[in-house]
Amino acid sequence: MRIVQLIDSLEAGGAERMAVNLANGLAKQVEFSGLISTRKEGLLKDQIQPKVNYLFLAKKSAVDLKALLRLRMYCRTYKVTHIQAHATSYFTALLLRLLLPKLKLIYHHHLGLSANIDQGSPYFLRLCSYFFTGILVVNEPLKNWAKRNLACKNVLYLPNYVTTSSITALAVPLAGIPGKRILCLANLRQEKNHPLLIAVAELLCQSHPDWTFHLVGQDFNDDYASQLKNQIIEKVVDQHVFIYGTRADVAPIANSCSIGILTSISEGLPLALLEYGFYGLPVVVSDVGGIPAVVHHQKEGFVVPSGSVDLFYKSLVELIDNQNLRLRFGQAFQAKIQQNYSEESVINTFLDWSKEF
Repeated sequence: MRIVQLIDSLEAGGAERMAVNLANGLAKQVEFSGLISTRKEGLLKDQIQPKVNYLFLAKKSAVDLKALLRLRMYCRTYKVTHIQAHATSYFTALLLRLLLPKLKLIYHHHLGLSANIDQGSPYFLRLCSYFFTGILVVNEPLKNWAKRNLACKNVLYLPNYVTTSSITALAVPLAGIPGKRILCLANLRQEKNHPLLIAVAELLCQSHPDWTFHLVGQDFNDDYASQLKNQIIEKVVDQHVFIYGTRADVAPIANSCSIGILTSISEGLPLALLEYGFYGLPVVVSDVGGIPAVVHHQKEGFVVPSGSVDLFYKSLVELIDNQNLRLRFGQAFQAKIQQNYSEESVINTFLDWSKEF
């Protein structure tokens, strides 16, 4: 197999990180592993391993003929057999396949919103799916949705996975008291539902004022981020909620925190959740997307109904007030992630599936 991961940027999002992880992991097992960023580079570029052949396409528009011809030349030069298009990059991959009909096109769907049955079938994606050789999804509900709504029926649930980081020291010290930090690894996007986090923080700063929230993820400096920052000030929780933006030192940040949370209203299979388990953090998370399939409620953390401030707060307090419970949940969650969401098992599952076409 000579395969290339295609992604629109190398910012520190979940789809972007999985593209890098897969390129790195496949480089150990296949003849050729490449990674192409179509529109933007970013923080994750530094995590690409030397064995991976990397190209920045610098695409300027949806149909950039110069970039497309450069991409075709790349695939011909390196005799690429498979292209794995992550998230929105599938359109670029589709145009490429029209130029190279023998190329096998795998669409990797990471988002959670499309798993909602009520949304129906997006017409454009369905049309494009006639050209897909296979589809990868990040949770079982999304697998069922894809089989119902997309033309390509060769669909595999392939879980995300995390890898050991080489960064072991904090780039910048965290605020708050050691042992009393709560981590939220999530880009500042609406589906992550940070307003619920702020509402919980408002309650917690009254009952447990020593505990603080630490938000790590890309700040797009848009209206959502602006409203969030204003809420933090208006609710007078600015000494309890800290926003750090994108950080490369996720491992030492996680090791400096005691609890991991996700307040999302929509998810696929968030890498943040797997990272919490990888680093032994007990969790309080919403019951959306693939999350309930990963976290065993009341054994590895608390899984609460999405949007419930009261239940989220009560679950968080239960963990805060019981150090032994935090330790037990964290150890159990870590063991599960290490056993079921490893690079080796995911890559082998992918390679076995890809042999079928």
